[in-house]
Amino acid sequence: MGIPRGADALPDQKRLGWWAVSLGLATVLGAVAAAFVGTLVFGLFCYYAARPVHRWITRRVDHPGAVAGLTLLTLVLPVLVLVGYGATVAYGELTAVAGLDATRAVLDRLVGDPGPASALLADPVAYLSRLEGIDRIRQGVSAALTTLGFVGNGLLHLSLALGMTFFLLRDGSRIEGWFLSEIADEESTAYAFLRGADADLETVYFGNVLSVLGVAVAAVLLYNGYNLLAPAAVDLPAPTLLGLLTGLATFVPVVVGKLVYLPAGAYLLWAAVRSEAGFAYPVAFLVVSFLLLDILPQTVLRPLVSGRSLHSGLVLFAYVLGAAYFGWYGLFLGPLLVVLGIQLLKQVVPDLVGGDPFVPESDEGVDIGSDPVVEGERSGGSSDPRGDASGGGTGTGSGAGASDG
Repeated sequence: MGIPRGADALPDQKRLGWWAVSLGLATVLGAVAAAFVGTLVFGLFCYYAARPVHRWITRRVDHPGAVAGLTLLTLVLPVLVLVGYGATVAYGELTAVAGLDATRAVLDRLVGDPGPASALLADPVAYLSRLEGIDRIRQGVSAALTTLGFVGNGLLHLSLALGMTFFLLRDGSRIEGWFLSEIADEESTAYAFLRGADADLETVYFGNVLSVLGVAVAAVLLYNGYNLLAPAAVDLPAPTLLGLLTGLATFVPVVVGKLVYLPAGAYLLWAAVRSEAGFAYPVAFLVVSFLLLDILPQTVLRPLVSGRSLHSGLVLFAYVLGAAYFGWYGLFLGPLLVVLGIQLLKQVVPDLVGGDPFVPESDEGVDIGSDPVVEGERSGGSSDPRGDASGGGTGTGSGAGASDG
Protein backbone atom coordinates (compact mmCIF):
# COMPACT_ATOMS: atom_id res chain seq x y z
CA MET A 1 0.00 0.00 0.00
CA GLY A 2 1.02 3.51 -0.62
CA ILE A 3 1.49 6.13 2.00
CA PRO A 4 -1.90 7.43 3.15
CA ARG A 5 -2.62 10.97 2.16
CA GLY A 6 -4.43 13.56 4.14
CA ALA A 7 -7.99 14.36 3.18
CA ASP A 8 -7.05 17.95 2.38
CA ALA A 9 -4.06 17.11 0.16
CA LEU A 10 -6.00 16.01 -2.92
CA PRO A 11 -7.82 19.30 -3.57
CA ASP A 12 -4.53 21.23 -3.47
CA GLN A 13 -2.90 18.78 -5.88
CA LYS A 14 -5.87 19.03 -8.22
CA ARG A 15 -5.66 22.81 -8.13
CA LEU A 16 -1.94 22.73 -8.94
CA GLY A 17 -2.62 20.31 -11.79
CA TRP A 18 -5.29 22.52 -13.29
CA TRP A 19 -3.01 25.54 -12.92
CA ALA A 20 -0.37 23.67 -14.92
CA VAL A 21 -2.90 22.78 -17.61
CA SER A 22 -4.16 26.35 -17.73
CA LEU A 23 -0.67 27.82 -18.02
CA GLY A 24 0.26 25.33 -20.73
CA LEU A 25 -2.85 26.14 -22.75
CA ALA A 26 -2.34 29.87 -22.23
CA THR A 27 1.23 29.52 -23.51
CA VAL A 28 0.06 27.77 -26.69
CA LEU A 29 -2.72 30.30 -27.27
CA GLY A 30 -0.26 33.14 -26.65
CA ALA A 31 2.11 31.73 -29.26
CA VAL A 32 -0.73 31.51 -31.80
CA ALA A 33 -1.85 35.05 -30.97
CA ALA A 34 1.74 36.32 -31.37
CA ALA A 35 1.89 34.73 -34.83
CA PHE A 36 -1.32 36.55 -35.83
CA VAL A 37 -0.83 39.72 -33.81
CA GLY A 38 -1.22 41.98 -36.85
CA THR A 39 -4.53 40.37 -37.77
CA LEU A 40 -5.81 40.54 -34.19
CA VAL A 41 -4.97 44.20 -33.57
CA PHE A 42 -6.37 45.17 -36.98
CA GLY A 43 -9.59 43.34 -36.12
CA LEU A 44 -9.69 45.18 -32.80
CA PHE A 45 -9.23 48.47 -34.64
CA CYS A 46 -12.08 47.63 -37.03
CA TYR A 47 -14.29 46.75 -34.05
CA TYR A 48 -13.75 50.01 -32.21
CA ALA A 49 -13.93 52.04 -35.42
CA ALA A 50 -17.27 50.42 -36.27
CA ARG A 51 -18.81 50.43 -32.79
CA PRO A 52 -20.39 53.92 -32.94
CA VAL A 53 -22.05 52.90 -36.22
CA HIS A 54 -23.11 49.62 -34.60
CA ARG A 55 -24.65 51.54 -31.71
CA TRP A 56 -26.60 53.74 -34.12
CA ILE A 57 -27.94 50.75 -36.10
CA THR A 58 -28.82 48.89 -32.88
CA ARG A 59 -31.36 51.59 -32.03
CA ARG A 60 -33.17 50.83 -35.30
CA VAL A 61 -32.71 47.07 -35.83
CA ASP A 62 -33.53 44.53 -33.11
CA HIS A 63 -31.36 41.60 -34.19
CA PRO A 64 -27.71 41.28 -33.06
CA GLY A 65 -26.55 39.28 -36.09
CA ALA A 66 -28.25 41.59 -38.58
CA VAL A 67 -26.87 44.65 -36.82
CA ALA A 68 -23.32 43.27 -36.90
CA GLY A 69 -23.68 42.36 -40.59
CA LEU A 70 -25.02 45.80 -41.52
CA THR A 71 -22.20 47.43 -39.56
CA LEU A 72 -19.56 45.43 -41.43
CA LEU A 73 -21.29 46.31 -44.69
CA THR A 74 -20.85 49.99 -43.92
CA LEU A 75 -17.10 49.32 -43.55
CA VAL A 76 -16.60 47.09 -46.59
CA LEU A 77 -18.77 48.90 -49.15
CA PRO A 78 -16.81 52.20 -49.11
CA VAL A 79 -13.56 50.25 -49.55
CA LEU A 80 -14.99 48.34 -52.53
CA VAL A 81 -16.29 51.57 -54.05
CA LEU A 82 -12.88 53.21 -53.59
CA VAL A 83 -11.07 50.26 -55.18
CA GLY A 84 -13.51 50.16 -58.10
CA TYR A 85 -13.29 53.90 -58.60
CA GLY A 86 -9.49 53.76 -58.45
CA ALA A 87 -9.37 50.97 -61.02
CA THR A 88 -11.70 52.89 -63.34
CA VAL A 89 -9.66 56.08 -63.06
CA ALA A 90 -6.39 54.19 -63.54
CA TYR A 91 -7.78 52.54 -66.69
CA GLY A 92 -8.91 55.91 -68.06
CA GLU A 93 -5.58 57.59 -67.32
CA LEU A 94 -3.58 54.70 -68.83
CA THR A 95 -5.76 54.75 -71.94
CA ALA A 96 -5.35 58.51 -72.32
CA VAL A 97 -1.56 58.34 -71.98
CA ALA A 98 -0.64 55.07 -73.70
CA GLY A 99 -3.58 54.52 -76.04
CA LEU A 100 -6.28 51.88 -76.14
CA ASP A 101 -4.15 49.20 -77.85
CA ALA A 102 -1.32 49.48 -75.32
CA THR A 103 -3.81 49.37 -72.44
CA ARG A 104 -5.40 46.21 -73.77
CA ALA A 105 -1.97 44.63 -74.20
CA VAL A 106 -1.13 45.39 -70.55
CA LEU A 107 -4.44 43.99 -69.34
CA ASP A 108 -3.94 40.85 -71.40
CA ARG A 109 -0.61 40.28 -69.71
CA LEU A 110 -2.09 40.92 -66.27
CA VAL A 111 -5.03 38.59 -66.79
CA GLY A 112 -3.12 36.04 -68.84
CA ASP A 113 -3.28 34.93 -72.43
CA PRO A 114 -5.67 31.97 -72.88
CA GLY A 115 -4.04 30.99 -76.19
CA PRO A 116 -1.27 28.76 -74.76
CA ALA A 117 -3.72 27.02 -72.48
CA SER A 118 -6.02 26.22 -75.40
CA ALA A 119 -3.10 24.88 -77.48
CA LEU A 120 -1.91 22.74 -74.58
CA LEU A 121 -5.36 21.20 -74.13
CA ALA A 122 -5.80 20.59 -77.86
CA ASP A 123 -2.46 18.82 -78.48
CA PRO A 124 -0.28 18.51 -75.35
CA VAL A 125 2.58 16.56 -76.99
CA ALA A 126 2.99 18.89 -79.96
CA TYR A 127 2.77 21.96 -77.76
CA LEU A 128 5.31 20.73 -75.24
CA SER A 129 7.71 19.74 -78.01
CA ARG A 130 7.74 23.35 -79.24
CA LEU A 131 8.44 24.87 -75.85
CA GLU A 132 11.73 26.68 -75.48
CA GLY A 133 13.24 28.50 -72.57
CA ILE A 134 11.98 26.21 -69.81
CA ASP A 135 13.89 28.19 -67.17
CA ARG A 136 12.18 31.38 -68.21
CA ILE A 137 8.79 29.67 -68.02
CA ARG A 138 9.59 28.36 -64.56
CA GLN A 139 10.59 31.82 -63.42
CA GLY A 140 7.33 33.23 -64.74
CA VAL A 141 5.28 30.53 -63.03
CA SER A 142 7.21 31.03 -59.79
CA ALA A 143 6.61 34.79 -59.87
CA ALA A 144 2.91 34.27 -60.59
CA LEU A 145 2.57 31.77 -57.71
CA THR A 146 4.40 34.15 -55.36
CA THR A 147 2.02 36.98 -56.29
CA LEU A 148 -1.02 34.76 -55.87
CA GLY A 149 0.28 33.56 -52.51
CA PHE A 150 0.80 37.13 -51.32
CA VAL A 151 -2.68 38.20 -52.41
CA GLY A 152 -4.26 35.07 -50.94
CA ASN A 153 -2.45 35.54 -47.63
CA GLY A 154 -3.63 39.15 -47.45
CA LEU A 155 -7.23 38.17 -48.17
CA LEU A 156 -7.04 35.44 -45.53
CA HIS A 157 -5.86 37.85 -42.82
CA LEU A 158 -8.44 40.44 -43.89
CA SER A 159 -11.20 37.84 -43.66
CA LEU A 160 -10.03 36.78 -40.19
CA ALA A 161 -9.96 40.40 -38.98
CA LEU A 162 -13.45 41.11 -40.33
CA GLY A 163 -14.73 37.84 -38.84
CA MET A 164 -13.30 38.83 -35.47
CA THR A 165 -14.99 42.23 -35.79
CA PHE A 166 -18.34 40.61 -36.61
CA PHE A 167 -18.30 38.28 -33.60
CA LEU A 168 -17.18 41.04 -31.21
CA LEU A 169 -20.01 43.26 -32.42
CA ARG A 170 -22.56 40.47 -32.17
CA ASP A 171 -21.44 38.72 -28.98
CA GLY A 172 -19.65 41.48 -27.08
CA SER A 173 -22.36 41.81 -24.45
CA ARG A 174 -22.13 38.06 -23.76
CA ILE A 175 -18.38 38.37 -23.25
CA GLU A 176 -18.96 41.18 -20.79
CA GLY A 177 -21.67 39.25 -18.97
CA TRP A 178 -19.39 36.23 -18.61
CA PHE A 179 -16.55 38.46 -17.33
CA LEU A 180 -18.80 40.09 -14.73
CA SER A 181 -20.26 36.81 -13.51
CA GLU A 182 -17.12 34.67 -13.49
CA ILE A 183 -14.06 36.95 -13.19
CA ALA A 184 -14.85 40.31 -11.56
CA ASP A 185 -17.86 42.45 -10.67
CA GLU A 186 -18.57 46.05 -11.62
CA GLU A 187 -16.94 47.37 -8.43
CA SER A 188 -13.61 45.65 -9.03
CA THR A 189 -10.37 47.30 -10.12
CA ALA A 190 -10.04 44.81 -12.99
CA TYR A 191 -13.37 45.87 -14.46
CA ALA A 192 -12.57 49.57 -13.97
CA PHE A 193 -9.22 49.05 -15.72
CA LEU A 194 -10.81 47.33 -18.72
CA ARG A 195 -13.74 49.73 -18.85
CA GLY A 196 -11.43 52.75 -18.98
CA ALA A 197 -9.29 51.10 -21.65
CA ASP A 198 -12.44 50.25 -23.62
CA ALA A 199 -13.58 53.88 -23.65
CA ASP A 200 -10.13 55.23 -24.55
CA LEU A 201 -9.65 52.76 -27.41
CA GLU A 202 -12.94 53.79 -28.98
CA THR A 203 -11.95 57.44 -28.68
CA VAL A 204 -8.54 56.89 -30.27
CA TYR A 205 -9.49 54.44 -33.02
CA PHE A 206 -12.75 56.05 -34.06
CA GLY A 207 -11.09 59.45 -33.82
CA ASN A 208 -8.48 58.25 -36.28
CA VAL A 209 -11.22 57.24 -38.71
CA LEU A 210 -12.85 60.66 -38.34
CA SER A 211 -9.49 62.30 -39.05
CA VAL A 212 -9.10 60.26 -42.23
CA LEU A 213 -12.61 61.14 -43.39
CA GLY A 214 -12.11 64.83 -42.61
CA VAL A 215 -8.83 65.03 -44.50
CA ALA A 216 -10.26 63.05 -47.43
CA VAL A 217 -13.18 65.46 -47.80
CA ALA A 218 -10.88 68.49 -47.49
CA ALA A 219 -8.43 67.05 -50.04
CA VAL A 220 -11.16 66.23 -52.57
CA LEU A 221 -12.53 69.78 -52.31
CA LEU A 222 -9.05 71.32 -52.48
CA TYR A 223 -7.85 69.30 -55.48
CA ASN A 224 -11.03 69.81 -57.49
CA GLY A 225 -11.09 73.50 -56.54
CA TYR A 226 -7.52 73.83 -57.74
CA ASN A 227 -8.45 72.37 -61.13
CA LEU A 228 -11.29 74.89 -61.43
CA LEU A 229 -8.90 77.80 -60.91
CA ALA A 230 -5.67 76.60 -62.51
CA PRO A 231 -4.91 76.67 -66.27
CA ALA A 232 -5.37 73.41 -68.16
CA ALA A 233 -1.60 73.09 -68.64
CA VAL A 234 -1.08 72.57 -64.89
CA ASP A 235 -4.22 70.58 -64.12
CA LEU A 236 -4.11 67.86 -61.49
CA PRO A 237 -5.02 64.43 -62.93
CA ALA A 238 -7.70 62.39 -61.15
CA PRO A 239 -8.21 64.96 -58.34
CA THR A 240 -10.97 63.01 -56.58
CA LEU A 241 -8.93 59.81 -56.44
CA LEU A 242 -5.87 61.69 -55.21
CA GLY A 243 -8.01 63.34 -52.53
CA LEU A 244 -9.26 59.98 -51.27
CA LEU A 245 -5.71 58.61 -51.24
CA THR A 246 -4.60 61.67 -49.26
CA GLY A 247 -7.22 60.82 -46.65
CA LEU A 248 -5.97 57.23 -46.43
CA ALA A 249 -2.39 58.50 -46.04
CA THR A 250 -3.54 60.37 -42.91
CA PHE A 251 -3.48 57.02 -41.09
CA VAL A 252 0.29 57.53 -40.89
CA PRO A 253 1.01 60.32 -38.36
CA VAL A 254 3.59 63.02 -39.17
CA VAL A 255 3.75 61.82 -42.78
CA VAL A 256 -0.02 62.33 -43.29
CA GLY A 257 -0.87 63.83 -46.70
CA LYS A 258 2.74 64.29 -47.77
CA LEU A 259 2.64 60.85 -49.38
CA VAL A 260 0.23 62.23 -51.98
CA TYR A 261 0.34 66.01 -52.25
CA LEU A 262 4.14 66.27 -52.48
CA PRO A 263 4.37 63.95 -55.55
CA ALA A 264 1.31 65.71 -56.97
CA GLY A 265 2.98 69.10 -56.43
CA ALA A 266 6.18 67.83 -58.06
CA TYR A 267 4.14 66.72 -61.08
CA LEU A 268 2.53 70.16 -61.29
CA LEU A 269 5.94 71.87 -61.15
CA TRP A 270 7.19 69.59 -63.91
CA ALA A 271 4.09 70.38 -65.98
CA ALA A 272 4.66 74.10 -65.40
CA VAL A 273 8.25 73.79 -66.67
CA ARG A 274 7.13 71.94 -69.79
CA SER A 275 4.28 74.32 -70.61
CA GLU A 276 5.92 77.54 -69.41
CA ALA A 277 2.68 78.29 -67.54
CA GLY A 278 4.49 79.69 -64.53
CA PHE A 279 4.96 78.35 -61.01
CA ALA A 280 2.32 80.43 -59.23
CA TYR A 281 -0.41 77.77 -59.24
CA PRO A 282 1.79 74.75 -58.35
CA VAL A 283 3.46 76.67 -55.52
CA ALA A 284 0.09 77.85 -54.21
CA PHE A 285 -1.13 74.25 -54.39
CA LEU A 286 1.80 73.06 -52.26
CA VAL A 287 1.42 75.85 -49.69
CA VAL A 288 -2.33 75.41 -49.24
CA SER A 289 -1.97 71.60 -49.12
CA PHE A 290 0.71 71.91 -46.45
CA LEU A 291 -1.49 74.14 -44.30
CA LEU A 292 -4.83 72.42 -44.88
CA LEU A 293 -3.81 68.77 -45.21
CA ASP A 294 -0.74 68.66 -42.98
CA ILE A 295 -0.57 71.31 -40.26
CA LEU A 296 -4.32 71.55 -39.58
CA PRO A 297 -4.93 67.78 -39.14
CA GLN A 298 -1.91 67.32 -36.86
CA THR A 299 -2.41 70.38 -34.68
CA VAL A 300 -6.20 70.68 -34.56
CA LEU A 301 -8.19 67.82 -36.08
CA ARG A 302 -6.40 64.74 -34.73
CA PRO A 303 -5.96 66.04 -31.14
CA LEU A 304 -9.58 67.19 -31.16
CA VAL A 305 -11.12 63.87 -32.18
CA SER A 306 -8.48 61.41 -30.91
CA GLY A 307 -7.13 63.05 -27.80
CA ARG A 308 -10.14 64.21 -25.85
CA SER A 309 -9.25 61.97 -22.90
CA LEU A 310 -5.61 61.26 -23.75
CA HIS A 311 -2.66 63.56 -24.16
CA SER A 312 -2.34 64.37 -27.87
CA GLY A 313 1.45 63.92 -27.69
CA LEU A 314 1.05 60.42 -26.31
CA VAL A 315 -1.36 59.54 -29.12
CA LEU A 316 1.10 60.89 -31.69
CA PHE A 317 4.05 58.95 -30.25
CA ALA A 318 1.89 55.83 -29.97
CA TYR A 319 1.23 55.86 -33.71
CA VAL A 320 4.74 56.86 -34.80
CA LEU A 321 6.78 54.65 -32.46
CA GLY A 322 4.36 51.76 -32.82
CA ALA A 323 4.71 51.77 -36.61
CA ALA A 324 8.49 52.28 -36.41
CA TYR A 325 9.00 49.36 -34.01
CA PHE A 326 6.36 46.80 -34.98
CA GLY A 327 5.78 47.59 -38.64
CA TRP A 328 2.44 48.20 -40.33
CA TYR A 329 0.35 46.77 -37.50
CA GLY A 330 2.12 49.08 -35.04
CA LEU A 331 -0.31 51.76 -36.21
CA PHE A 332 -2.96 49.81 -34.28
CA LEU A 333 -0.86 48.07 -31.61
CA GLY A 334 0.94 51.25 -30.46
CA PRO A 335 -2.23 53.06 -29.29
CA LEU A 336 -3.47 49.83 -27.66
CA LEU A 337 -0.29 49.52 -25.57
CA VAL A 338 -0.37 53.20 -24.58
CA VAL A 339 -4.03 53.02 -23.51
CA LEU A 340 -3.46 49.87 -21.44
CA GLY A 341 -0.37 51.44 -19.85
CA ILE A 342 -2.24 54.61 -18.91
CA GLN A 343 -5.14 52.72 -17.35
CA LEU A 344 -2.68 50.50 -15.47
CA LEU A 345 -0.98 53.59 -14.04
CA LYS A 346 -4.36 55.09 -13.27
CA GLN A 347 -6.15 52.19 -11.60
CA VAL A 348 -3.59 49.59 -10.46
CA VAL A 349 -0.08 50.91 -9.87
CA PRO A 350 -0.88 53.34 -6.98
CA ASP A 351 -2.53 50.57 -4.92
CA LEU A 352 0.12 48.07 -5.97
CA VAL A 353 3.02 50.29 -4.87
CA GLY A 354 1.31 51.58 -1.73
CA GLY A 355 0.22 48.14 -0.58
CA ASP A 356 -3.40 49.31 -0.35
CA PRO A 357 -6.48 47.20 -1.18
CA PHE A 358 -7.33 47.27 -4.88
CA VAL A 359 -10.28 49.65 -5.03
CA PRO A 360 -11.08 51.72 -8.16
CA GLU A 361 -11.03 55.40 -7.29
CA SER A 362 -11.79 58.49 -9.31
CA ASP A 363 -8.66 60.09 -10.83
CA GLU A 364 -6.37 57.66 -9.07
CA GLY A 365 -2.81 57.70 -10.42
CA VAL A 366 -2.42 59.86 -13.53
CA ASP A 367 -4.91 62.51 -14.58
CA ILE A 368 -5.24 61.36 -18.19
CA GLY A 369 -7.32 58.70 -19.84
CA SER A 370 -11.02 57.99 -19.36
CA ASP A 371 -12.14 57.79 -15.74
CA PRO A 372 -14.57 54.84 -15.59
CA VAL A 373 -15.83 55.73 -12.11
CA VAL A 374 -16.80 59.31 -12.99
CA GLU A 375 -18.27 58.31 -16.32
CA GLY A 376 -20.26 55.52 -14.72
CA GLU A 377 -21.75 58.03 -12.26
CA ARG A 378 -22.58 60.47 -15.08
CA SER A 379 -24.48 57.74 -16.91
CA GLY A 380 -26.76 57.23 -13.93
CA GLY A 381 -25.04 54.19 -12.50
CA SER A 382 -24.83 52.32 -15.78
CA SER A 383 -21.66 50.46 -16.48
CA ASP A 384 -21.48 52.04 -19.92
CA PRO A 385 -18.74 54.68 -19.82
CA ARG A 386 -20.47 56.60 -22.59
CA GLY A 387 -23.83 56.52 -20.83
CA ASP A 388 -25.50 55.16 -23.97
CA ALA A 389 -27.82 52.25 -23.38
CA SER A 390 -28.37 50.75 -26.77
CA GLY A 391 -30.11 47.52 -26.30
CA GLY A 392 -28.65 44.39 -24.88
CA GLY A 393 -25.17 45.46 -23.89
CA THR A 394 -23.37 48.04 -21.86
CA GLY A 395 -20.79 48.85 -24.48
CA THR A 396 -17.83 48.03 -22.30
CA GLY A 397 -16.14 44.74 -22.00
CA SER A 398 -13.12 42.71 -21.27
CA GLY A 399 -10.70 44.85 -23.20
CA ALA A 400 -11.54 43.21 -26.45
CA GLY A 401 -14.77 44.92 -26.04
CA ALA A 402 -18.29 44.10 -25.41
CA SER A 403 -20.58 45.67 -27.86
CA ASP A 404 -23.56 47.86 -27.47
CA GLY A 405 -25.87 45.27 -28.91
